[in-house]
Formats: sequence, C-alpha cells, structure tokens
Amino acid sequence: IAATLNRLEAVLVQLTTGAELPLVVNETPPTVWDAEEAAAKVEAALSGPVTLVADAPDGSTLGPWTASVDQIAALLSVQVVSNGDGTQRYDVSVNMSAFEDYLETLAAGLLTTPKNARFHFNEDTRQLEVIESSASGRTLDVEGTLARLEEGIFHAGNRTIPMAFHYIEPEYPDSVTAAELGITELVSEATTFYTGSTRNRISNIIEAASRFDGVIIGPHEEFSFNALLGDISVETGFVQGKIIFGGRTVDGVGGGVCQVSTTAFRAAFQAGFPIIERYSHGYRVGFYELNSGPGMDAAIFQPEADFRFLNDTDYHLLIETSVYPANSSVQFRFYSTNPGRRVIVEGPVIQNVTPPLPTIFEANGDLQAGISQQIDWAAEGADVTITRIILDASGNEIERDELFTHYEPWAAVVQVAPGDPRLTTG
Repeated sequence: IAATLNRLEAVLVQLTTGAELPLVVNETPPTVWDAEEAAAKVEAALSGPVTLVADAPDGSTLGPWTASVDQIAALLSVQVVSNGDGTQRYDVSVNMSAFEDYLETLAAGLLTTPKNARFHFNEDTRQLEVIESSASGRTLDVEGTLARLEEGIFHAGNRTIPMAFHYIEPEYPDSVTAAELGITELVSEATTFYTGSTRNRISNIIEAASRFDGVIIGPHEEFSFNALLGDISVETGFVQGKIIFGGRTVDGVGGGVCQVSTTAFRAAFQAGFPIIERYSHGYRVGFYELNSGPGMDAAIFQPEADFRFLNDTDYHLLIETSVYPANSSVQFRFYSTNPGRRVIVEGPVIQNVTPPLPTIFEANGDLQAGISQQIDWAAEGADVTITRIILDASGNEIERDELFTHYEPWAAVVQVAPGDPRLTTG
C-alpha cells in the first residue's frame, strides 16, 4: 500500500493525467506446497481395520486382534513440521502408546517356555538317543510388533500383520551329545513292585513314571519330583486311586504316584546324592516293602510335600524310567559319571514295634446285612533307621547319614451295613 501511494503521489505532483499505475504487490509463497503425500497416508490409515495374528506352537493361528477404523482414526495425528529450508510439510502419525499397553496385556498369554529334548542312553554306542524332540520358547517382541503394526496401518494393501517374537533356544536341544554332558555310565538304578494294585493305581504309576523318562538334571542342580511331575488332576491324565489323607486311606486322584516317588528316592539314595526333602508315609504300606524292608518310601502330596535331591556332581544326570507290567514293577535308571564314590546301605533297624490299632467298622448304606467291605488294612507301628555310608574310590568313608522313619500303628477299616452290631461308636 505504501509503495503504491508513493507511485500515485509522484504522478499527481507532475499533474499528469491519464496515467496508468501498476499496483505494487508483494507475493508470499506458501509454506506447504503439497499435501497429497499426507492425504494419501491418512487415506491408507483409514482404508480398513488392521488385524494382528500369531502362530501357536502347534501351528494353529492365534487371535485375531483387530483395531477398527474408528479406533485408528482416534489415534491419528496431523501436524505441520519444518523442512529446515523455510518450507513446511504435513506429518501424519499414529499414537502407538495405546497399542503398546494392549500388547503388554497379551504378552503373558503368548509366552511359551523352551522345551528340552528327552533322551535315552544307548549303553552299546554310549550315545544319547532322542525320544522326544526339543522346541524353542518365545516371548512377544512388543517393540518389533509395534513397528510392524505402525507400518501396516499406513499400508492400504494387506492389513493382516504377524506379531514379532524373541525366540529362546532350549538348554538341551536334540543335537546335544552324551560327551558334552558327561553322561558315560549307569550310576544307579532302583526297582519297586506294585503287585496287587488296582487298574487305576497302575494307570497312575504309568502316567507319573512317564513324566521323568529322559529328563536331564544339570550339575549341582536340584531335582524336584513335584516340579517335574506337574499337576495331578484328571485333566492331566490321572485317575482316582487310594491316597493317604487326613489320617485315612481314601479315594483321591493320583493314587499310586507315591510308588514312583519312592522308586526315584531309592535310586537317588543308592547313587549317593544328598537328599534335600523326603517324607515317609504315615504308616507302613505293603507295596513299598515288596522285595524290600520298611523305611525306604517317599511320600509326596502337592503342594506341601515334595521329594528333592541334589545332583552334587560336575556331570549331568540322565533319568530313564520303565514300567514292566509282566512283573508289576517300575524302575528308575540314573546315567551320569560316577565321581568316584561307592554307597553301602545298612539296615533297616526296626525298633519300638507297636501292634495295629483295633479294627474300625463304618456304616455303608449301599451294603446289605451280612456283607462287609474292607477299605483300609492294619499295619504295625515302628521306628526304622537305615544308614547310608559313602566311600571314595579308595574305600575311605567320606560321609555317613541316617534315614529315620517313624510309622504310626494303623487300623483296618471295614464298612458294613447300617445296624451291624460291630459298628464303632464314638
């Protein structure tokens, strides 16, 4: 305006008529010349929902987890940013923090732990043979998944995005060798017998023993029976059987599992491994004294009572288990390298024997008069001591420990029809 007025003033001073004066115009270029790229980004972001998927370890598809167009739109942001040369541009972004919080909630459900291979030791070739293959574990890669998701939001094509994971290799893959682990020989074995067991008890013995077959315990690592066994339930393959609970032998899921823990205990005891945790049964159980004396049983009851021992050597320990229906037995075999010790077991020394408690008669409304059904058996009480002596390679005693077990006297329990004169009254 000022420049144009100056031109006008100059003409007026000269009293010039009919002059044509061009207006003085200052042009200001736009700071943003092109919005097409930003518009295309917004259009792609809102072209449809975005779906996250993941593959399960078994190959099936997990998810889908979908972000709708409205959800994406609410998280979009358009801002003007400088190009550094005096011009500007529109920047389109999406707030990924909301997706990050959501992925963190999904992470625990997508976690899989690595699975070690299981092996048998071939005594002829001195090599490990894979009986169950290993598998990698994984954790959700939240940052990697967010990057894929952000890229996918601004891509109008395929809107299905696979999640990213961090993979964890197992400690004992299929390729590990006996030489690498220091597994060279049979260092201990134990066999117990379940003669006279019910079909359900045998089923539980077979199921429990399978959980330990091919397992490797590392040097100076603790063995936990309950940890390796897992949950005892119908859902995990166990059935009803007789268990000791609340001072009685009753029906419960997993009856017979203590046959397996007892066998594992005897193998560890004979190998000279330090016993960290071991519980006896409340009373003497005939199954555990077949071809053996009393005092060498190991009861487990989840989660309170476990059987644990320490592999105190510098070598890995491979556990093999077998069930032999032909002679009603279960066996544990320990393969490792003997660190140069020999184990001598003395006993059992049985003291303070007490007679069984008087027979208990209980009413059972399903029984007819004159019919009885025994559900528990009498057993003597006793104090039992077993001594373990560990010798070095030269025959020198390096350790001596005593295993003491106190057994309560036990009453037989017989169920009879209501009104039976033998019914126990309190």
